[in-house]
Amino acid sequence: MTETTPAGTVNRLRPRRSCLAVPGSNPRFLEKAQGLPADQVFLDLEDACAPLAKPDARHTIVKFLNEGDWTGKTRVVRVNDWTTHWTYRDVVTVVEGAGPNLDCIMLPKVQDASQIVALDLLLTQIEKTMGFEVGRIGIEAQIENARGLNNVNEIAQASPRIETIIFGPADFMASINMKSLVVGEQPPGYPADAYHYILMKILMAARANDLQAIDGPYLQIKNVDGFRAVAGRAAALGFDGKWVLHPGQVEAANEVFSPSQEDYDHAELILDAYEYYTSEAGGKKGSAMLGDEMIDEASRKMALVIAGKGRAAGMRRTSTFEAPEA
Repeated sequence: MTETTPAGTVNRLRPRRSCLAVPGSNPRFLEKAQGLPADQVFLDLEDACAPLAKPDARHTIVKFLNEGDWTGKTRVVRVNDWTTHWTYRDVVTVVEGAGPNLDCIMLPKVQDASQIVALDLLLTQIEKTMGFEVGRIGIEAQIENARGLNNVNEIAQASPRIETIIFGPADFMASINMKSLVVGEQPPGYPADAYHYILMKILMAARANDLQAIDGPYLQIKNVDGFRAVAGRAAALGFDGKWVLHPGQVEAANEVFSPSQEDYDHAELILDAYEYYTSEAGGKKGSAMLGDEMIDEASRKMALVIAGKGRAAGMRRTSTFEAPEA
């Protein structure tokens, strides 16, 4: 899943197994985040910043983006949503100040496609004004209420900058009057998975537009087993990663959203075997046997997904395909 993107385009293939939230107003946390093994770090100007702290936090974030060591991490800033008076200044200050050291802007509480279009236009104007590469900075769209979910397909298509669709469970639960105060856990009295429809709708919108789908936070930060269970649900559906709010959740997220070594090896073997058997040397077969398993084009597509996740996670093969003797 790691590949070079053309100039002026976003990279929708960045690993995002663990997306670490860091308050933009807390220098100590911003310093510590640089040493954690999270795939992505987003410096937060929204909920994690008190209103009176937001103006100074913008400049703190610029300083840390420009001077910090974020090697190996996707660098994201979550700005405030368009219904507030902070948004445009968040974007202008951060992008003008640290644009070359910024990968994405996360927009919370997205309700319709026009909000993504507005952010895209503002980013383009800043890039042109500052002489930055136009179109390189991506957008992450966070779905946090019923209106946003209803419009998620249009939102996913609103800009070529969009890289991810993110589920924001806390605000979403409040917006639909869900009977629960534990973010990410099932509401009492409902025997099935109350989040299945929401997650699947976000996932379908993301996949239909070649975007990543990211699950939101689990607020019981000391309950790592609970985090693993909730993360496992999203991973099983096909989500690419999950927010982490505490260093203790990072390792769990990286593990849950990575394939097992056995599955990764098997996926790579399928790809190698299929390439061989469809070649001239392998008999130009449309399907073939790999051990006791029949593989075909559908197998190759499924293997590509697992192999791509493993490669993005930096996994290494422990087995190789050997062509049968003639």
